[in-house]
Amino acid sequence: MDRLGLSGVVSIGLTGGIGSGKSTVARLLVGCGAHLVDTDAIARSLTLPGGAAMPALAAAFGPQAIAADGSLDRGQMRARVFADPEAKRRLEAILHPLIGLAASHQAAAASARPVVFDVPLLAESNHWRTRVQRVLVVDCHVDTQVSRVAARPGWTAETARRVIEQQATRAERCAIADAVVFNDGIGLDALGAEVHALWAAWATPEQA
Repeated sequence: MDRLGLSGVVSIGLTGGIGSGKSTVARLLVGCGAHLVDTDAIARSLTLPGGAAMPALAAAFGPQAIAADGSLDRGQMRARVFADPEAKRRLEAILHPLIGLAASHQAAAASARPVVFDVPLLAESNHWRTRVQRVLVVDCHVDTQVSRVAARPGWTAETARRVIEQQATRAERCAIADAVVFNDGIGLDALGAEVHALWAAWATPEQA
């Protein structure tokens, strides 16, 4: 899809580091009228019991990667890819094509609504950057990311920092951004006002 020369932006790539508040911004964009394609949610659905990715994941990583209910053992897999870059590449080689296909199907259901692709690793992916017309980055301090993630069930501050270290840096994400929302030390009302202003600027067709 061409990034330039259109009347009104119709595809937005939304990204941000873990704990940045990206999901909150996604919900605000949906409230503005966006059609959301959440690639994290797609990945989770692919790795649930009976999910489309499970046969290939079981073949690639063995029974130890499968939880008792038949889903992907996300904690075990997270530890594995931390320790083994090759395991990370194999995991991505299985999941990314399936995620891309499902994302295309979901985007096709948008009708005339602008589509927001919520992609945590957008900065690391040339594919996603060329697919969208604008990139919106949700940013905050690393210490804020750590404290938010460590408050989640099953997470520690150490694990949060390890995930952050494997993602693009704040500077790398901001370098690809058409706009940055700094979600640190502001309330939901102020965050919503920023998101609504961007929506009005990006998603409203130009008047003839």
